[in-house]
Amino acid sequence: MDHESQRARYLAGAEGAPPVPPPGGYRGARRGTGPQEAPAFPTFVSVADGDDERRSANAIGWIALLASILFAIVLLGTMLAGGTDLLYGVTMLALQLVLVAVIIAAIATKRGRMLGAIALVIAVLFNVATVGGLSALQSSASGNYDGSKSDEQKHAEAYPGIKGTDNQDVLNQQSLEEVRNESDSLFADVRQRLSDEFGYTWTQFTDEDLRPERNGYGGESMLYEYGSAGWATNEPIQDYARKQQVMAVIDQVVQEHGMYGLYAFNDPTGSGIDPTMIEKLYGSDDPRTQHTWESYTENYPDPLRFYATIYDLSNDADGGFRTEREAQNARTGEPVEGLQLFVIASAVLSDDDRDEFEKKIQEYPGF
Repeated sequence: MDHESQRARYLAGAEGAPPVPPPGGYRGARRGTGPQEAPAFPTFVSVADGDDERRSANAIGWIALLASILFAIVLLGTMLAGGTDLLYGVTMLALQLVLVAVIIAAIATKRGRMLGAIALVIAVLFNVATVGGLSALQSSASGNYDGSKSDEQKHAEAYPGIKGTDNQDVLNQQSLEEVRNESDSLFADVRQRLSDEFGYTWTQFTDEDLRPERNGYGGESMLYEYGSAGWATNEPIQDYARKQQVMAVIDQVVQEHGMYGLYAFNDPTGSGIDPTMIEKLYGSDDPRTQHTWESYTENYPDPLRFYATIYDLSNDADGGFRTEREAQNARTGEPVEGLQLFVIASAVLSDDDRDEFEKKIQEYPGF
């Protein structure tokens, strides 16, 4: 076949397209021996899938944050209500463990990590241990334990008497008003006798003090501890013989008022107290060199307890007792030396409260 015929064959029907290869292909052409791989195309992540992941991660973070805030509010509300026991209950501990798990799940996600971290800070500041400790301190300081008390406990708390004290004895003994009148009369007689015999003058260094007695069930009773006004001589009493004379006069007066004779705590021969303890309390085990004489009597079975005490700085060996007395003088204004008189009466009932006490005590047959 000549050259022109071959050229016409290549071009026939091609309509401008490249000529088809000759039979057998072009010389030196390489043929594929296996299946052809499909061309690689870039892989795209669905926008919708990314939004779902972001929404899911942020939802966990918000759940952790809101749960942490809500748990903190519950803890603070329980604390303000006085529910210390509830804070340490199984329910609160279980809720805190659940909260911790949610916070950990939020922190583990990229999108929820920030909110989870905030929730963690709130949980660290307001947790069962911290808020429970604050609640316990608040309850202890205020005495408010109502949030955790049963009706039986609240009933016992209102008990008008004192646990272990016979209510009939309370009704039979001297009332608050009788104790007050008796102590005033006793003081007046002692002061008058000592002034007449030794020329002493007097200073009232404290006022009367009334304190409600605790009832032993977590509340206050209707009874009082009575502390009389305190009286002291303005003059020191340092001579050993004079001290004996003063105490002898007081002994006569208290017995005239139906009380027992004076009992001297500082006397090693009659008190029965170990001499070592007497020396520690009164500066010496010898009354002649003691810086303090302390005597006591009472009118049992009535509640009045009478104290007569002499302070003597001339027997202060090292100056420590003077320092102690001067500090007491700065607090109360009492003379640093001389004789002091004081009365205490425990568990006394006012005449004004007697009828109410008898009525209320009927509500406690087993107490």
